[in-house]
Amino acid sequence: MVVVDSKVSALPAPVAEPRKLAVHFSSQSNEWTTPRSVFDELDGEFHFTLDPCCTHENAKCKRHFTAAENGLAQNWKGQTVFTNPPYGREIGLWMRKAYHSALAGATVVCLVPARTDTIWWHAYATKGEVRFLKGRLKFGNATASAPFPSAVVVFRKSRAKSKDRSHWHNGQLELPI
Repeated sequence: MVVVDSKVSALPAPVAEPRKLAVHFSSQSNEWTTPRSVFDELDGEFHFTLDPCCTHENAKCKRHFTAAENGLAQNWKGQTVFTNPPYGREIGLWMRKAYHSALAGATVVCLVPARTDTIWWHAYATKGEVRFLKGRLKFGNATASAPFPSAVVVFRKSRAKSKDRSHWHNGQLELPI
């Protein structure tokens, strides 16, 4: 219902065909290959043992799960996990898995879009250690930067801050803020 000049009128019925929004607001592509320099910086701090959401071609760890193996259905307990989850609608499921895996003893580091206006961000990211990345990342072989800012969210059983406060100063990443 819409109120216009003190009169109430019904909104028109929704259009049956979904509208296509700009790529940076859509789920058109939900795979964003992690920049090697970002992974290497984080791996130097955390020493990852598992990449649960990747392809065989872009896996960052020897132990990894592809979509066929469904990393969400696997046990991450006791692992040091790096995850760059699919950025589509299922990202909330990956963040929930990361959070609950940390409660069970894993350390989980998530590279995610800094979408602070989303339900998944407030339900899970805010429970971790959030590190906003300076600038915008270039994922995979992209020639342009991503159309969204990124953050690293660290979930640990203990909420103690990392003693390694390393920084990378090549214009895109400074960890942590």
